[in-house]
Amino acid sequence: MYEGKKVIVVLPAYRAALTLQQTYAEIPFPLVDEVVLVDDKSPDNTVDVAHTLGIKHIVVHQVNRGYGGNQKSCYDKALELGGDIIVMLHPDYQYTP
Repeated sequence: MYEGKKVIVVLPAYRAALTLQQTYAEIPFPLVDEVVLVDDKSPDNTVDVAHTLGIKHIVVHQVNRGYGGNQKSCYDKALELGGDIIVMLHPDYQYTP
C-alpha cells in the first residue's frame, strides 16, 4: 500500500528468463501489494522462473500478441485485482526498478 492505494507491478514478459530474477529482486516490496507477470508465449522458461520466484499472478498467452497486446493483458489483470496504482516494469532489466 502506498498512501492507502493498492500498488500493483506488472511485468510484460517475453524471453525474460535470464533477467527476471534480477529485476524481481529489486522491486520495493514494502510499497508493492501484488506482482503480475504476463508471458507473451516466450520460447524460453520465463514462466518456470516466475513460478520459482513465487509470483502469484501469471498470465500466459497461447499466441504471441506483441508488446501492445501484452501491455493490455497486464493492465486488465491489474485492474481485475483492484489496483489503484499500476506500475509497468520491464523484466529484461532495461531499467532498474
